[in-house]
Amino acid sequence: MTKNRARELRKNPTESELKLWAHLRLRQIGGYKFRRQHPLGPYIVDFVCIEKKLIIEVDGGNMMKRGFMTLTVISC
Repeated sequence: MTKNRARELRKNPTESELKLWAHLRLRQIGGYKFRRQHPLGPYIVDFVCIEKKLIIEVDGGNMMKRGFMTLTVISC
């Protein structure tokens, strides 16, 4: 169930996620591999770097209309 939902989220990213993914994909940040909409236990995280144990959650929504994007970075 979680894998299917993650796949669905990857197919329909938010504007905020697309903007951030343009910088994270293809190992552009320090050569680290990031995954997007990745199942992690019962959760689906927006972006994760498994090697660095780093999770990035993006909140755009209404704030994007005003030019703001909120990032929550969690290091495990």
